[in-house]
Amino acid sequence: MLLWVILLVLAPVSGQFARTHKSIIFLQPPWTTVFQGERVNLTCKGFHLYSTQKTKWYYRYRGKEISRETQKNTLEVQESGQYGCQAQGSPLSSPVYLDFSSASLILQAPLSVFEGDSVVLRCRAKAKVTLNTTIYKNDHVLAFLNKRTDFHIPHASLKDNGAYRCTGYKETCCPVSSNTVKIQVQESFTRPVLRVSSFQPISGSPVTLTCETRLSLERSDVPLQFCFFRNDQMLGSGWSLSPKFQITAMWSKDSGSYWCKAATMDYSITSNSLRSWIQVQIPASRPVLTLSPEKALNFEGTKVTLHCETQEDSLRTLYRFYHDGVPLRHKLVRCEKGASISFSLTTEHSGNYYCTADNGHGAKPSEAVSLSVTVPVSRPVLTLSSAEALTFEGATVTLDCEVHRGSPRILYQFYHEDVPLGSKSTPSVGKVSFSFSLTAEHSGNYYCTADNGFGPQRSEAVSLFVTVPVSRPILTLRVPRARAVVGDLLELRCEALRGSPPIMYWFYHEDVTLGSSSVPSGGEAFFNLSLTAEHSGNYSCEANNGLVAQHSDTISLSVIVPVSRPILTFRAPRAQAVVGDLLELHCEALRGSSPILYGFYHEDVTLGKISAPSGGGASFNLSLTTEHSGIYSCEADNGLEAQRSEMVTLKVAVPVSRPVLTLRAPRAQVAVGDLLELHCEALRGSPLILYRFYHEDVTLGNSSALSGGAFFNLSLTAEHSGNYCCEADNGLGAQRSETVTLYITGLTANRSGPVATGVTGGLLSLAGLAAGALLVYGWLSRKAGREPASDPCRSPSDSDSQEPTYHNVPAWEELQPVYSNVNPRGENVVYSEVRIIREKKKRAVASDPRHLRNKGSPIIYSEVKVASTPASRSLFLASSAPHR
Repeated sequence: MLLWVILLVLAPVSGQFARTHKSIIFLQPPWTTVFQGERVNLTCKGFHLYSTQKTKWYYRYRGKEISRETQKNTLEVQESGQYGCQAQGSPLSSPVYLDFSSASLILQAPLSVFEGDSVVLRCRAKAKVTLNTTIYKNDHVLAFLNKRTDFHIPHASLKDNGAYRCTGYKETCCPVSSNTVKIQVQESFTRPVLRVSSFQPISGSPVTLTCETRLSLERSDVPLQFCFFRNDQMLGSGWSLSPKFQITAMWSKDSGSYWCKAATMDYSITSNSLRSWIQVQIPASRPVLTLSPEKALNFEGTKVTLHCETQEDSLRTLYRFYHDGVPLRHKLVRCEKGASISFSLTTEHSGNYYCTADNGHGAKPSEAVSLSVTVPVSRPVLTLSSAEALTFEGATVTLDCEVHRGSPRILYQFYHEDVPLGSKSTPSVGKVSFSFSLTAEHSGNYYCTADNGFGPQRSEAVSLFVTVPVSRPILTLRVPRARAVVGDLLELRCEALRGSPPIMYWFYHEDVTLGSSSVPSGGEAFFNLSLTAEHSGNYSCEANNGLVAQHSDTISLSVIVPVSRPILTFRAPRAQAVVGDLLELHCEALRGSSPILYGFYHEDVTLGKISAPSGGGASFNLSLTTEHSGIYSCEADNGLEAQRSEMVTLKVAVPVSRPVLTLRAPRAQVAVGDLLELHCEALRGSPLILYRFYHEDVTLGNSSALSGGAFFNLSLTAEHSGNYCCEADNGLGAQRSETVTLYITGLTANRSGPVATGVTGGLLSLAGLAAGALLVYGWLSRKAGREPASDPCRSPSDSDSQEPTYHNVPAWEELQPVYSNVNPRGENVVYSEVRIIREKKKRAVASDPRHLRNKGSPIIYSEVKVASTPASRSLFLASSAPHR
């Protein structure tokens, strides 16, 4: 079946018309009416090639519509209703109605019947029905089947169309009738149509005949054969499977009536096309053009006849006459008579003539015939022209001599004051030219003559005056000094050494017009200009005396602009200049010709000089120290007059150094209730400095100072023991001091009697010994050059090395003891320590006991006393770490 699918898709094939084919449903068994409970297989066939076909099915019965899709093209059904299908790639099929009948007698017929088919009508009965069958067509008895079930129509035709039914008898009572089946016999293929490649072919050309028809979709696999006829005579070898017939050459005898016939292979079905008339056309032969009278003298006024004729023709012929390719007129006559035209000769009739003959199959031209009319020349006309349209010296001038009538060949002569200049000959009437380059001697009268053998004819004279154009002007610039400076008076002088007056001079700066001046009698022109900075550039001038403008060479002028007073600006990485920053000094003169030399000054001392070759400003960089504070200026000089900028003051800020915190108390041993003075001072740093005081990293207060540090007073309580530090900040980064630990002495609730007395006496008796030991220990430590161990309690800023550490304090420090008593748990245990503070004569620094410990500061007394025991022990320690 693949073949008939391809035949339907590719169109036209086998004489079938191209069309889009719907899907088709085939039944198995082939009946549209079956008994209830039986099954019918539906097969859907499309007309596109797919390896696997998905098929959509549609079912409709009593208003109910259902659709489904199957992977194959078959579907088994057993319900009455209307069915449709759509194969993949094909349109929806026509609907098919199936009746699953509950009747006791049914008549079964195929879904479609075509001409020539062998058709079976089957009458089927259920139990209790006797088949003494009668077949009816259109309610008339067609045949008695008796006990048989099938009625055969061996060769279906249109006469078999009608409504069919059958009857039988029930065993107990009465006759029964089946359902009615309508049979409509269809054509297997449409009536053929004869297609002809040309109904009016030219004699000798080929013609193709095509017999086109279209098979029914259900019979698309039925092969057809074709036959072609002319005037009822079969063409070629007769019947053929090809729907085309080729006639290699058509002649006049082949004109006639053509038709074709299509038939099935067994000739059971045949169909004829309508007849078509083909008329073979015979083209006209090449015509012949004749001229009469044949030996006429071709002077103006002579009457001439042109005759055009072909040798044979079958239709009316259209004749056309041409003069030098231009159509004159046409005349439609019969072939045997030809066509003629007549006219009286004029000069315009000279040239070549030919004619064409056309009977509708293409024009045929004749051979050309020449005609020459002899005419004396008319009086020539002399005109003068120039490519520049001006007759000035050096211009190319053309003399044109023209005659409007005259037979060729014509000889032209050109004259200047009766002196021949040259001659030219031409084969036709028209214009000839003579060109030359003008000099001053070419002024005067000119004329020309024309002669074609009947005597020369002379033109009127034409006068020519030669004008001398201006030469290329020379531009000169004059200034009062060697170099042009802003404010100078510039004189521009322009002169053309040759040229007919008057001469107009134009002056330009950068192609912009400055002004103009006219010199009536020739010579030079002047233009003055007061120079500004914008007058630098290119200058030129132009001279024009109405002929051709001449432009001078370009002269460049550079106007020097004195430098303006420069502007000095500072560029730093921050708003406030700080020691260590990179400062850029930028000096720029907004006006002034380059190159410009810039000088930079600090307190009138030269820092450096920098040249700016192409103008603009210059920069000078400084890495700032405290000495760079002061007054700055810069100078700009381009060789005319140096200019100094205004003074700019720079103040270089110094970040604060690490501050020193000093604790001062009214007595050597601080106690609750004492007034403690905290003094914080940064030895370096630009004012104003903000100081902050901290106790255990809790802010106590702040104070600002221009110099000398800041103070903070504190009335001591038991909670004031602990670590103190301070912070200095002048806006350039805060610095924090080292931590100082304060121990506040005092008695617990059970410190009384001999215990307190013993402690106090022990402290006083050992004070002298501790002080001496501390001096010796400190001297040995400095002499040995030992570095202090790092304090794990210091803040991150404690590593700053800008300030000297305490062990570098000079030897003339005074020593002051500080006493601290600690009772961490409130028990009957008291830790008593005596420590040393190094105090300068001018600035006292309260050292962190831990810091002193790290520098080898001795504990001059330490006692651990337990109040609950009658016996106590006193320990003299030389360790650098306190007991806790």
